Amino acid sequence: MTRRLSRRRYVVGTGAALATGLLAGCSGGGDGSGDGGGGDGSAGEPADDVPSEIDDYLSENEARLYEGTIADYTGEDEVVVDVGAGEIGFAFDPAAIRIDAGTTVVWEWTGEGGAHNVVSAEGSASDFESGDQVAEEGTTFEQSFDDAGVQLYYCTPHQSNGMHGAIEVIE
Repeated sequence: MTRRLSRRRYVVGTGAALATGLLAGCSGGGDGSGDGGGGDGSAGEPADDVPSEIDDYLSENEARLYEGTIADYTGEDEVVVDVGAGEIGFAFDPAAIRIDAGTTVVWEWTGEGGAHNVVSAEGSASDFESGDQVAEEGTTFEQSFDDAGVQLYYCTPHQSNGMHGAIEVIE
């Protein structure tokens, strides 16, 4: 079951897991970070053990909304990443995520920051691209990641503005 927590956040799960995710999402500091905020290991909880390849890529490219942590979404079937997040709409939120192999990532456009796309970067474990640049809110692009590895990506028109993201896929 997928349930929308706010305009752009989903929690995937059932029963106690869903209740825990909903409570954790409500206990955040109201900063819109979507990190679960509860400190109870719920989906999206930030972790400091960012792989160096991801940290280097996001730091060197001055990725917006990247604060040296990775949002842990292991155990989820589907994860949503906002496209056009942040104050001026030039960010992915969250900028770095950790998922299990077999998880589907859904990039969802916020309608902010102009037209965006999602393109895998050189050095990414696989190639993927959302296609044409789109500005319309609610547009989505889905990609399943079946093999472990690091996925690096960016928005073509805004890569010089720090619109970069990364995914760690684990077995």
